[in-house]
Amino acid sequence: MGRLIKVVLGLAVLGFLGLIGYAYMADLSPVAEEIKLPVTLHAD
Repeated sequence: MGRLIKVVLGLAVLGFLGLIGYAYMADLSPVAEEIKLPVTLHAD
């Protein structure tokens, strides 16, 4: 029974660390940059 509790606690700790890692890495958003391109319209 004690071994089962250790396994469950170990999995809980690993899950918590995985959640922290995911939250840290998921916050990487791309840098927004304004791009201006000239457009030629062929309206007759």
